[in-house]
Amino acid sequence: MTIGVTSGGIMVSTAEAVPSYSQYQQAIETNNQLKAQLVGVSADLQNKILQLNDLTSNQIPAAQTAANAAQNAAQQAKDQASAAQDRLNAAKNDKAELEKKIAQTGANYDDAKEAVAQLARDSFHGSNTSQVMDVVTNSKTTQQFVDSMQANVAVTRTENQAADSAATTLNTSMNRKQRLESIEQEIATLKSQADQQSATAQQAASDAQAKQASLQKLRDEGTAQRASLEAQQGQLTSASAKQAADIVTIKSQIDSYNQQVAAAAAQASASAGGAQQVAGGGASSGSGSSAPSGSSGASSGSSSNSGSSSNSGSAASSGASGMNYAVPGSCGSTASFCYGHSTGRSAVGAGAYPSRQCTLWAYLRRTELGLPVGSYMGNGGYWAATARGLGYLVNNTPHVGAVMVVAPGQRVTSWTADATYGHVAIVERVNSDGTILISEGGTGFSTFPASEIVSSPSRFQYIHY
Repeated sequence: MTIGVTSGGIMVSTAEAVPSYSQYQQAIETNNQLKAQLVGVSADLQNKILQLNDLTSNQIPAAQTAANAAQNAAQQAKDQASAAQDRLNAAKNDKAELEKKIAQTGANYDDAKEAVAQLARDSFHGSNTSQVMDVVTNSKTTQQFVDSMQANVAVTRTENQAADSAATTLNTSMNRKQRLESIEQEIATLKSQADQQSATAQQAASDAQAKQASLQKLRDEGTAQRASLEAQQGQLTSASAKQAADIVTIKSQIDSYNQQVAAAAAQASASAGGAQQVAGGGASSGSGSSAPSGSSGASSGSSSNSGSSSNSGSAASSGASGMNYAVPGSCGSTASFCYGHSTGRSAVGAGAYPSRQCTLWAYLRRTELGLPVGSYMGNGGYWAATARGLGYLVNNTPHVGAVMVVAPGQRVTSWTADATYGHVAIVERVNSDGTILISEGGTGFSTFPASEIVSSPSRFQYIHY
């Protein structure tokens, strides 16, 4: 995949997945925002952050789209090659069957004439003695007898003519030798088509493999750049630069975690034969087993509701099948008003939440998904009340992208949320068995973010939008 640099410093992919103008403008805007946050940072470190952001936000998604398209094309070509081979095999079977018949009756045997002769014999036997006697015994006069016989003969003659015409149309003067020659010609044509489709399928598979290799190369590059950036983050002194680096790093982590989750889901689906609802994004495949201690948020004060709250409330649902909507992904990262209500977001953004905490992760992940989230939602356990006051839809039904709110002291899996702070996480997948996969932050986990499977999800409240 060829990469070019625009005057604005944005890397633009020339792969098959060409970004729209609005996407291009958004990339420039994001790049400029990052530059503004990185004022005073060394040029080397600034370039690392910008390059990692471009890899994660632009190059990898474009390569993923191209790889998916190539994989679909390869599968289609494979199906067409299989169909062509099936047609060829059917023709070969027809030839084998016909050769058996020729061995029994000779090559000049005419199936069409034999079929017509049989129809004529059946018709003749139909005008048997009993039918003639029926005509005689039911006739009152000689004239009536003659008329009845003529009518029966006319019907028989008409049926014979129709049968002969049909047989002639279906198989005009072709004996078995002629049909064998015709089948052999068809086999030659079908073999040529099958060979061509097979070659096309092989080329498509090769293209798909090359696209996947290009994608993996970009991902490996992103992993290396992320490690390099993390090693130098100590050089960042301003809060805005630290926040910019954190967001870019986590976006890169999410892409890496997505692949782990997708691979695990594919393996589980292949072994169990069950379908799962996969999120638009994933989390770490590692599971944190210890409690996310200190899962605190910012101050618990919430903004007043400046929008409609018609969809507020806590209507419970015991199922984990999820609500019937897709992650909208259209609420801007700086929007203070979205989906008919105040988002509670301020200029402080993610800076209102402490490092590595569950509230910081929930804010960052929701922003990544394009969903509204407030800067001052409070401690994790109180997010549902704050969100409901702002006009968000809050209920007990999990859905991909929703914030799962754990009350203070509430049991999660093998651990219990802090009795003061509570906890928040993000629903990454709703499984077919009623469990959910969540991603979460917290200093008690070995990674940021971490993930785990939660059963009986209706025990918790969920913030939607």
